[in-house]
Amino acid sequence: MTNLQDKVWYACYGSNILEERFLCYIKGGQPKGAKTTYEGCRNKTLPADNEDFYISSELYFAKESNNWDNGGVAFVRTLFEPQASTIGRIYLVTKGQLIDIARQETNTKTELTIDFDKAINDSSYILKRPSWYGNLLYLGRQNEYPIFTLTNENDLQPFTKPNKNYIKTISKGIKEAHNFDDKTIFEYLKTKGGIKDNYTDQELIEIINE
Repeated sequence: MTNLQDKVWYACYGSNILEERFLCYIKGGQPKGAKTTYEGCRNKTLPADNEDFYISSELYFAKESNNWDNGGVAFVRTLFEPQASTIGRIYLVTKGQLIDIARQETNTKTELTIDFDKAINDSSYILKRPSWYGNLLYLGRQNEYPIFTLTNENDLQPFTKPNKNYIKTISKGIKEAHNFDDKTIFEYLKTKGGIKDNYTDQELIEIINE
């Protein structure tokens, strides 16, 4: 039987890199720039820790989110590559909180169960189908705790242009977690599917600089 109080790391790579935004999944509330009000976790205890993190998988933007004016949202590919590096952040939460976070990410109104042991053994666990973020990936361990993230079970096409508020939220999160300057964030984001070919360099720089 899973002890829902056991600690796990939840790895974020999109708008949840920004702590203020992520905590809406814990405490409840409406993030700046988004349209959804989240109910939060049943256990509203704040994360015990958070750290900067990298995921060895490519970031891209797809789908059309009503939450972000029908712009694309962030996903990571299901295949890991040593040369790929997505900037992220990990939050130390309980297994019960991660289940509630996954419920909100997948817009699930009923109970949701996650077999964490199976996720670790298989490196992934499909917790809901169909769902944009129904695929729980196991990313290894840090400080003895397992690390998980959510993405799609497929590598999605076509890419979709994310809106400015979404990019701004990710940029603020990267600055907060990694203390990177605007130029470093620009060089990172400009090559990503959904941003590349949809924003000029000047447009992207202006969004990041805001």
